[in-house]
This record gives sequence, structure tokens and C-alpha cells, in this order.
Amino acid sequence: MTHCFKAGGNNVVVDGNSGSIHICDDLTYDIIAFREGTDAERALALVAEAHPSVTETDLTEALTEIGSLIQSGQLYSAPTIEPDGVQSRFDPDSFVVKALCLNVSHACNMRCSYCFAAKANGEGELMSFDTGKAALDFLIANSGSRHNLEVDFFGGEPLLSWDVVKQLVKYARSIEQSAGKCFRFTLTTNGLELTDEVLDFANREFQTVVLSLDGREETHNRFRKLPNNAGSYSNTAEKIRNFAKKRVGEYYIRATYTHENLDFVNDLIALNDLGLSNLSIEPVVCDASEPYALKESDLPVILKEYDRLADVIQERKFSFYHFNLDLENGPCLNKRLSGCGSGSEYMAVTPDGSLYPCHQFIGDNKFIIGNVFEGVTHPEIVRQFASHNVFTKPECGDCWARLWCAGGCSANAYHDSGDPGGIYKFGCELFKKRLEKAIQLAIQ
Repeated sequence: MTHCFKAGGNNVVVDGNSGSIHICDDLTYDIIAFREGTDAERALALVAEAHPSVTETDLTEALTEIGSLIQSGQLYSAPTIEPDGVQSRFDPDSFVVKALCLNVSHACNMRCSYCFAAKANGEGELMSFDTGKAALDFLIANSGSRHNLEVDFFGGEPLLSWDVVKQLVKYARSIEQSAGKCFRFTLTTNGLELTDEVLDFANREFQTVVLSLDGREETHNRFRKLPNNAGSYSNTAEKIRNFAKKRVGEYYIRATYTHENLDFVNDLIALNDLGLSNLSIEPVVCDASEPYALKESDLPVILKEYDRLADVIQERKFSFYHFNLDLENGPCLNKRLSGCGSGSEYMAVTPDGSLYPCHQFIGDNKFIIGNVFEGVTHPEIVRQFASHNVFTKPECGDCWARLWCAGGCSANAYHDSGDPGGIYKFGCELFKKRLEKAIQLAIQ
């Protein structure tokens, strides 16, 4: 299961099972590339056609190098873990929760037309301290021996419930030592309510802050509206810029691209021109009938845009979330197999305390797992999600990128195919392209 591609002037070969990445000369690259899908004899014939001046010595050296890589398990390697072994790692009847997304507010001070949470915002409920406290207690009680626990304050707009957020952080800090836990907090905000107080508190308590800003003013204002239907750029851009400038700790700007801004690299450039250096941009998640939904015909344009993005990053030297790749260590095996662990290791909590597999399932009542007061009342949903991994998805069987993407996002798969255990084909192509670009930047 190898993958060969050319990027940044390099010939790159990736061995999907071992995760080994090789930079090859033209001859070695072509031998490996031609070998994919054909036998060795035919591959050598194709190489001879492509390299008419190659000598016997050159060919012998290349084949010796390839043989050495095969022998060391770095090329054409066998899977390091078999499907049966994967299943034994996940016991759906004894799940361990590592993270919660606390939707402390289903109210929002913006009206973003592409927001996947719009239907879930309902009456604009705010989470009470008692509900949030019960959520943290639920997390501790169901975290097993896991020491580091993650909590994301999300919405709606979580800063509309700022006092409760502060109380919950204070409560968590008061019990983490006695519980043998360490809480890591994240805040995701649209930036309208950012103040010096929020900045100071975030610098003390939040490991990561995610700030929503879509790039160019016209791009941002197209979808990210205020309640009076005016664009929100002038209300948020400067606040976010000042926050990031004074931020102590990790932050990311979270932008969205749609069919309306397929030239999204220009939006990232605009963000960088504001002095923002930790950037992310995600494809829109919406019904395919929406005029701004991404279409199959957009895919070639998007893939070329990621090529352009890699070139821009090399020039400007900013950080792009999806191109950050640790080639030495990488994620743990569980994460490589099952991703974020939605529905079993990771759950979302609504203001009334209901538990869902993740925030993108909120509002779909057939996915209610239980609530923070009673715990898990529908263990069959946990079992369903815990059973999903890269080896249960036939489409992932021969994919070179499967141990980096872990089968992709369950929510996107559900919204695209109707099955959270399926795949989102459009997203697969985006992921593989982003992984190629991440590898390109990592090896240069």
C-alpha cells in the first residue's frame, strides 16, 4: 500500500502501513511507481522505456535500495495490526470518555447562514452552572485511568454564557488534584464579545482559543451576519487581531470556504496580512441543495488551491492547521484507528445536559446517548460509535492515508451517506491532498 507523488521538486513515496516517507531519485521513484498495479517484470519494462539511457549498474543500485527498504519494513510493509486486533482494543461496553464539548450556549449574537448549528439553536438556551458541573463530574466518573481531560466551551456563542464558563473552570480546578486529573480547556468564539477580561482569563486557563474569521471582508460578510443582517467583519476583525497579538498560548483562526470562495488562499493571505499566523480553513458543512455547497465539479479547483497554499506558506511562513504534521511521533494508535472517538471517547453536551456523539449531531434526537445527570441511557449508541474504526470501512481498505485520517469524520459521513460508520468521499479527497501538502512542507 504505497503512494507516489511529486511535490516541491521532490519524488515522494509513502508506505501507508508503516508510515515511512521516502524521497527518491527519478529512477527509484519510477520503479516503485510502475510497480503499483503491475508485476515486477512489466514494471522494469516500463522503467526501461522511461529511462532509455539507464545502465545495468544504475538499475542494480536502485533495486538494491528498494530491496533494503522492503526488508526493513519501510516499503510494501504488512499491516502492523490486523482487524481482529483492532476490535480487541475497543470494548464498547467499558468506554472511557476523554473529552467533552460543552455547548454552554445555544444562543448566538450572529446569524451565520452556513452554520451547521443553526437548527440546534432553538430557544437560545444557556447552560446553567449546575448542568455544567454535572457534565464535569460525568467526565471524571467515566474517564477511567486517563489523566488528561479536555473540555471545549462551544456554542452558539459561549461568551454569552461567560460567567458560567468561569465558574466551571474554577470548579474543575478545585477538584482536579483530588480526582487525579488535569483539565485542558479550549474556547471557540466568534469574537464579538472579546474583552480584556476574556483575554486575561484565557491566557491563564485555556490551552487553545479558536477564533472564527473567514478572511477577506467580503468573504466574511457574505455569510457571517449580525442579527440585523449586516456583515460582522468590522465588529470582529480588529478584536480578533488584538486578541491574537496579546495571546499567551495557542490560538487558531478558524475560517470556512464554500462554493463562493474557491480561491480561499486569498482569504488566508488576508488573515495573515492582519498579523494572524496560526490559521485554519475548513470546507463548509451543509445540505447539498444550498447554493454555497461544495460541488463535485469544485474538487479539481480546490485541490489546485491547496497546491497554491503550500507555495504561499513557504513564502509567508505562517502555520496552517491541516499542514502541521509530526513525522517523528504522530498520533497514538487509537487515534490513528478511530480518530476523535466521537460517541465513545468524546461527547457533546447541550445546555439541558443531553449527551450526543459530537456537536454536529445535536438536534437529531435519535443520537441522544443520555444526559449528564443519569449518565449513558442508550449504550447501544455508544457501542455503535465505538465499533467504528478504519478497518470496519471497506472503502478504506487499500487507502494509503487511512492511518492518518482514521476513516474520517463520523458526522460528515452521516450527513453525506446516512451512515456514521461510512465515509465522506469528497472529504477523503481533500484529506489526501492536504496530507500530501503536509508531507511536502515537512520534508523541505
